[in-house]
Amino acid sequence: MKRAVEKLRPANGFSRVVYWAMSMLLPVLALVFVKWSILSLAYGVVLLSKWRILAIRPRHWPASIRANAIDIIAGLSFVAFMAQSPSGVWQIFWLVVYEVWLLAIKPRSKIFWISVQAAIGQFVGLVALYLLWGGSSLVVLVLSTAFICYLSARHFFSSFDEPLGPMLAHIWGYIAAAMTWVLGHWLLYYGFLSQPVLILSVLSYGLASLYYLENLDRLSTGRRREIMFVMLVFIAVVVIFSSWGDKTV
Repeated sequence: MKRAVEKLRPANGFSRVVYWAMSMLLPVLALVFVKWSILSLAYGVVLLSKWRILAIRPRHWPASIRANAIDIIAGLSFVAFMAQSPSGVWQIFWLVVYEVWLLAIKPRSKIFWISVQAAIGQFVGLVALYLLWGGSSLVVLVLSTAFICYLSARHFFSSFDEPLGPMLAHIWGYIAAAMTWVLGHWLLYYGFLSQPVLILSVLSYGLASLYYLENLDRLSTGRRREIMFVMLVFIAVVVIFSSWGDKTV
């Protein structure tokens, strides 16, 4: 069901040309509305572009929304980055990145690319969340972080024959919520990246790499140790060398 829902786009011919043209136009329209300071329309065109997810029977809507959640998160995040960019050059940069997402990354359906989609969706979603709502209440940050991480994990496990995928996605969402609840009391930023985004990204990418390699029978003992070592060292460096004083929210 998920694959059928996720691939709601023309297969070939004139309709396919129209589809790609509309995909290319979407980031341009979003940037135009950002330039005009009409952010509601900029975000709106992203949501309206996904109208096809509801063009099915209502009982399939939850699965349809889950299947397209990462694309929605990525699209809204790229628009947020355009809006927060300090110059027109950076806005053009994010427009190009959005185009690459729509034309080169999102349409792929192999296991590797679905994993990449999940990784990008979680990262840009969390960065945009803490960039826009970093000063909001801790409850909002906890729930939003958990929601983004849960949807990213569901997207990742959807490409594997994993019967425990939904449960593992809930577990990852819970871990993200618990970590945000702790780190949110000392919300630190390294440039535009918050500490929860860094730590959650390292943990999720490391664990996802272990799972991915294990399922492809490419996970040797040495490689497992390397990935675990890099994860632990990175997190230790971030935690130990962070300035915790006077940062309490």
